[in-house]
Amino acid sequence: MDGCSRAERGVGAVVGSAVGDALGAPFEFGPEGAFSARFPAPGDGGEMCGGGGWDPGEATDDTQMAVLVAESLLECDGLRLPDMFGRFRRWAAADPKDIGLQTEAVLSSGDPWDLAAALHFQTSQRGAGNGALMRAAPSAVHFSRAGRDATMDAARRISALTHGDRAAWEGTAVFHELMRVALEGRDPLGAVEETLGCVHPAHRERYAVVLSPDWHPDLATEFNGAVWPCLGSALWAVRTTSSYEEALRAAIDLGGDTDTVAAVTGGLAGAVYGSAAIPEHWSAALHVPLPGFGGRVLRAAELGELARRLDRRGG
Repeated sequence: MDGCSRAERGVGAVVGSAVGDALGAPFEFGPEGAFSARFPAPGDGGEMCGGGGWDPGEATDDTQMAVLVAESLLECDGLRLPDMFGRFRRWAAADPKDIGLQTEAVLSSGDPWDLAAALHFQTSQRGAGNGALMRAAPSAVHFSRAGRDATMDAARRISALTHGDRAAWEGTAVFHELMRVALEGRDPLGAVEETLGCVHPAHRERYAVVLSPDWHPDLATEFNGAVWPCLGSALWAVRTTSSYEEALRAAIDLGGDTDTVAAVTGGLAGAVYGSAAIPEHWSAALHVPLPGFGGRVLRAAELGELARRLDRRGG
């Protein structure tokens, strides 16, 4: 781990996740290796290319929901789940360009905030997508000062707003804890085993498999739109590279759900390497529209300020 400050790591986490989201979006559901095939030499520029319905540098629902998490935490001075769910519902009703099928079903159901996800899971038995994990970088920064138990509990509670399967809660809780370790300037890879001990016993084995040092995304038995292979792919990308840029390239080259895998990778890699490691020609193009919130569009500088406030007021 390098010597950058905690504040730089927090900004790296939030901005890094958003950059990964926007960078990966045009390659979603494409083949393996598509990013490197188009941009073979790191640092040449042009990688924020847009496509697939996205403008160059435009963040998707992953970051849009992450901003809603951040602003709810800040404006409510902590975790107020009904407020956060209300923001999600307002956003979903404004016809965003993209929204996960599972998340949309929960937010449009009309059911109360504390029942909607559970009722959806009862009937569909589908609730282990990566849609809670994708938005978790801001909450990971906010709760990181509170310690392992508190940050993992907060992750579970936020995940449960839209995802009824405990698998989604546990994956997001693991991410929160590994981010906490990274934000403290320690190696998150070295904290995996201890973190697994805090995972619900019914889900521990599946996470132990995908977070193992000898696991490769090619070994995944499910699409990386599911929470555990998504998290495993992000950890693999960080483990097998030595910079933020390399980790993002590796994540997007996996293909599949590239925006979310890159968002999760970008959050963790940003916390490990700090904000200065994010290529400026990537962050300069970044913009985050917020449907349902008065036409607001956030840029990298505003995300960075959100990150600093989340860190200062967290715990």
